[in-house]
Amino acid sequence: MADKKELTIEESFSKLEEILDKMEDDETGLEESFKLYEEGIGLVKKVSESIDKVEKRIKILSEEE
Repeated sequence: MADKKELTIEESFSKLEEILDKMEDDETGLEESFKLYEEGIGLVKKVSESIDKVEKRIKILSEEE
């Protein structure tokens, strides 16, 4: 991603869908597919971290009740 703006979870899922569509396109070459794969793996890791943070906040809020 050219910009360093933090994507929301929803935006990340949308971007992952775009990446999958491009990878499934017969016009996408092997090198481009590999770059897309790397970008997708990075997004999955960031989404996982974001979800973990949300889960921790929910757990803390639940314990406070």
